[in-house]
Amino acid sequence: MTFLARMAESSRARVRAARAIESEGALERRARARPAAPPLVLDGFDVIAELKLRSPAAGGLASRGFDSRAQLESYARGGAAAVSVLTEPTEFRGELAHLADAADALAPAGRPAMRKDFLTEPYQVLEARAAGAGGVLVILAMLDDAAVRALVDCAQGLGMFVLLEAFDRTDLERLAPYDGPQPAGAPLLAGVNCRDLRDLQVRFERFAELAPYLPHHLPTVAESGIGSGADVEAVAAAGYRLALIGSSLMRSSEPEAELRAWLAVGRAAVVRRHARCS
Repeated sequence: MTFLARMAESSRARVRAARAIESEGALERRARARPAAPPLVLDGFDVIAELKLRSPAAGGLASRGFDSRAQLESYARGGAAAVSVLTEPTEFRGELAHLADAADALAPAGRPAMRKDFLTEPYQVLEARAAGAGGVLVILAMLDDAAVRALVDCAQGLGMFVLLEAFDRTDLERLAPYDGPQPAGAPLLAGVNCRDLRDLQVRFERFAELAPYLPHHLPTVAESGIGSGADVEAVAAAGYRLALIGSSLMRSSEPEAELRAWLAVGRAAVVRRHARCS
């Protein structure tokens, strides 16, 4: 069984356990009672910073005494457009409480939190909104088209943005039905993950290889494997408008400064790209 298949199976088991405690109707009432999340505001080139305590590829990322609120505040001050929060418990040591804490910490700064997990059912989107999240990740490779549509429809009905994650050209082609003008504040995003979650291998060159097949209207996100200004410059020059950065920022002693520097590099690269194309 691949890593991705194992995570999907575990995710479905978590949904079954959660439903035994709270019905979908009760959860939806809680989700809809939450104040609206801050909108996702984009500005030429942006970073979605990530809060994760562990990764199966890198191991532990949070040192003893790690202060998650301080990390979140650094991300907000550094200019992150949003913060991705891992809620998968087994491999990433995440939980929904981390998402709720992040949403509360980021709200005063006007930044949304995004639930990053192996979502399989709309119930989990409702969980995210009930915890205060403004967005969710949806992994195309582990879902059929009907399941993707159900997750997207649920999120959009709750005013949430959705990051649709692709690994290859086939995944990107599945985004065609969604490739149109996007609403401000809660758009669909098209992501390319250069770490294939089926085998956990990273191929940074995947970003450039798949750039010609990116959707025309959806803001595009380069995910994983980004750890330097040169990496940020490369993905911005290739046409991506956001980078999702996790492990590098979690390990950084100065995440706020790193974010500011990388945003400046990415935005300069976008300006140069536009100048060449005009």
